[in-house]
Amino acid sequence: MSSIDYEALAAEARQMFESAADEHELESARVAWIGRKGRITLLLRQIPDLPADERPIAGGTLNALKGELAACLEERLRNLSADESETGADFDITHPGRTPFIGRLHPLTTTLNEIIDVFREMGFDVAEGPEVESEYYNFEALNIPEHHPARGMWDTFWTESPPGMVLRTHTSPVQIRTMEHQEPPVRIIVPGRCYRSDTPDSTHSPVFHQVEGLYVDEGVSMAMLRGALDTFAHRLFGEEVPTRFRPSYFPFTEPSAELDIGCFQCSGKGCRLCKGTGWIEILGAGMVNPDLYGFVGYDPEKVTGYAFGMGVERIAMLRYGIDDIRLFYENDLRFLEQF
Repeated sequence: MSSIDYEALAAEARQMFESAADEHELESARVAWIGRKGRITLLLRQIPDLPADERPIAGGTLNALKGELAACLEERLRNLSADESETGADFDITHPGRTPFIGRLHPLTTTLNEIIDVFREMGFDVAEGPEVESEYYNFEALNIPEHHPARGMWDTFWTESPPGMVLRTHTSPVQIRTMEHQEPPVRIIVPGRCYRSDTPDSTHSPVFHQVEGLYVDEGVSMAMLRGALDTFAHRLFGEEVPTRFRPSYFPFTEPSAELDIGCFQCSGKGCRLCKGTGWIEILGAGMVNPDLYGFVGYDPEKVTGYAFGMGVERIAMLRYGIDDIRLFYENDLRFLEQF
């Protein structure tokens, strides 16, 4: 990044904004430069990888450039609006208008935003990472070596070029990537898409969404994990809903547990939704396996941590009473307009 010609970069961006012929082209320019995956945004995300003495200069320059482009965008938008007003003299203002179609958020987006809001209020930052991962980050650094039986659960989609890359099966690799570049304390949630070669049915999809969480610091305990997840469950499903921890197994946590909530359909008496048990599993969690700290350079004698993960589709299905995960992906407006 230190070799980047910032003046040339700014000139190229300004020229693209100023030459936009209409609002559609202007929006394309905005996305290309300062959107979520725009060129300036991607350069800002690379700043933590720079030498310490270069970070302030690069950060200040790029943020100033981003602000300048945002102002350029607003000015060009005003000019385009003025041009449209001048050429609209023949528009009949008495002509009946059309009722605009008002869009709405997808139920998965709504659920994901609510989950993020709950954990943000508890002090968690949001972290993101690549959806195409190396085998190291997706498996090995998470205590799942090549011949570990847990890999059979995540037989998934591999790339041919380059070979050995995999569509991530969970968002846990982002936890490793974050710890590699950040000293404790680390308190993050990682929302995003995941991929597994599941046959689509009412409860499985080859594409799905996860939110995983990680908290590593001195003195982090299982009791703190239970408190955080109880808070989450009560916020999404109601204060009166009972919760329980049930022992389980995950390669990257020890001890591990599943968090269940009391069935809100039958009040714990047993029904089809809870399969007669009175309880519904909503997520997996546990204390971070100390072996993982060796991959990121943490001292397991000084720090402890907890991690958890949940499927967004499962949470949404429970909250909205949806019995088939495929409905989320069929783009049927008759279904989506209910939310």
